[in-house]
Amino acid sequence: MVEIKSHSGIYTLKTVQELNIPITQAWDFFSSPKNLQEITPNQMGFRITSDLDKDVYPGQIITYKVGIFPGVKQNWVTEITHVKEHEFFIDEQRFGPYSMWHHEHWFEALSNDTTKIIDKVSYKIPLGVLGRILQQIFIKKKLIEIFEHRYTTLDKLFNEK
Repeated sequence: MVEIKSHSGIYTLKTVQELNIPITQAWDFFSSPKNLQEITPNQMGFRITSDLDKDVYPGQIITYKVGIFPGVKQNWVTEITHVKEHEFFIDEQRFGPYSMWHHEHWFEALSNDTTKIIDKVSYKIPLGVLGRILQQIFIKKKLIEIFEHRYTTLDKLFNEK
């Protein structure tokens, strides 16, 4: 379900999921930042703090508050850098807990009623050796937990009928 690989000091997380919905419905759901809270674990206290008057578009800045450690909330700022409707969009961290965060969201119609969703996140941890230790004992597990929660939630929303 979720795999994480390391290369040149960067980690890449990848998930692939098939949803029993047309690509237009998948795009409508994922391209609305308002739906991000619905697929994020509640214990993270995830909250969008910016006004969201439109679906994703290049240059859009989205701000959040998120619990990165138990009892520790952090501001996180991302920018939507690329959008190709019904194919992909990319968000990148501008300020937040990572040295780098580049999240690709890919959509592929497998049939009229089935869409493959691919998430690919490339990220770098700050703090050098300490960051690599945190990756192994905490961050990797937390990201797997977040994306497994996302997978399960999406499965319940779109595949269980």
